Amino acid sequence: MADIRTADVDDLLTVLAKLDEPDDIFALLEDLFTVREIRETSQRLLVARLLAAGKSYAAIEAETGASATTIARVSKCLSYGSGGYKRALEILEEK
Repeated sequence: MADIRTADVDDLLTVLAKLDEPDDIFALLEDLFTVREIRETSQRLLVARLLAAGKSYAAIEAETGASATTIARVSKCLSYGSGGYKRALEILEEK
């Protein structure tokens, strides 16, 4: 896989790290992504939350409408990924 961590990606990370107002972050997401991409991305976070809570794939699929492939991908990232979902879930628990 090509190295995804480029200067452009670092610029995006800098912008995201500096934004602290949810409305500002949402405005950026609306400009960067389609409505479908925003929904699918937030759905993946919900899937991660439900997997972490011990829900079955079938229950998650029924609750979220996510495909078995998406659920499996999120599950793999939770177990073997870089820790992004785990950190996101910690942030949501702090809320």
